[in-house]
Amino acid sequence: MFTASLPQLLACAPRGDGHPVLVIPGFLASDTSTTPLRRALGLLGYDVRGWGLGRNVGPRSVGTDGGKLTQLIDKIHEETGSPVSLVGWSLGGVLARISAASTPGAVRQVITLGSPFAGSPRATNAWKLYEKVSGAPLRGADQNALMRTARRPLAVPSTAVFSRADGICAWEICRGPSSPRSENIEVHGSHCGLGANPSVFLIVADRLAQSDDDWSPFEPQALTGWMFPASTCRGAD
Repeated sequence: MFTASLPQLLACAPRGDGHPVLVIPGFLASDTSTTPLRRALGLLGYDVRGWGLGRNVGPRSVGTDGGKLTQLIDKIHEETGSPVSLVGWSLGGVLARISAASTPGAVRQVITLGSPFAGSPRATNAWKLYEKVSGAPLRGADQNALMRTARRPLAVPSTAVFSRADGICAWEICRGPSSPRSENIEVHGSHCGLGANPSVFLIVADRLAQSDDDWSPFEPQALTGWMFPASTCRGAD
C-alpha cells in the first residue's frame, strides 16, 4: 500500500531542505525495516541515514548509556555542519529522546513513532523479551535512569506519533505533555505498520519541513485530512 501510494504521497508532501535525518529502527529491527520510509524521505530531498548498528537490541547495540548513538549523531552533525533530525520507531524513538537530551546542540528535532517513553516500559507486550534479549532489567538502576531521561521535556521540538490500535505498546505511554514545542499526533494503524503508514509519512515529511527557528504544530492538509482520526484533525491531544 505504501509503495503503491508513494507518488501521490510525495505530491502532497513539502520538499526537504537537504538537512540530515537519522532514522532509528525499533526493537529487534534493523535498517531494513526503515528502508521504505528512508527511501521516501530521500526522494523529498533529505540527507537520510540509517543507523548502521545492526538489530536494535537496546544497550547491546548502543551501550549502557546510549553512547554509540550519541557518537553517531555527533559525527553526522560534524560531517554536515547541520543539526540532525531524529526519527525513531518504537524503542528507536526512546533512544532518540535519550540522545537528544545528551546532545541538544547536534539535534534539530525528534519524531517518535509508537515509542513508549512516557510511562512504565512494562506497559508493552514485549518487555519480557526485551529484558531477555537486551540483558537489561527494566527495574534496574541503569534502565530507570535512562527512562527518566527519555521522559524529560526536550530542548528541541518533539513530535510523538501514536495509535490507539497500536497492539504492542500502550498508546498512553507513547505520548508526552504538550507544550509550544512538543506535540502528540494520533494516527490509525498498528505498531508494526507505523514505518510504512501513509499518514505517518505525511506527518514526518511535514515536521521535517518545519523551520528550525519557527516550529508550529501539525495540521492535516485539506486533501489528506480524511486519513487522520478526528482528534488529529481538530488539533486535540
